[in-house]
Amino acid sequence: MFICPECAHEWAQEQAGESSDNERIIKDANGNALNDGDTITVIKDLKVKGSSSVVKIGTKVKNIRLVDGDHDIDCKIDGIGAMKLKSQFVRKA
Repeated sequence: MFICPECAHEWAQEQAGESSDNERIIKDANGNALNDGDTITVIKDLKVKGSSSVVKIGTKVKNIRLVDGDHDIDCKIDGIGAMKLKSQFVRKA
């Protein structure tokens, strides 16, 4: 058995090789599939950790990159810089 050190999820050794065949589909708040290079819009004011600034609702983000992890969108926002966002707080533009 393999155990994830972050979430304690357990899976069998036979399942470990299968994960490369199944590509993870990341969806926005409306259920639309997201792809690398898409433009998205933020649907909720988001506080920036370690700063007093806020990403306002309606902010458009161009050229996103999808990554693995809890925050599955990697992007660069004008005026703030590089950020990671959760797909549940964005919609496809």
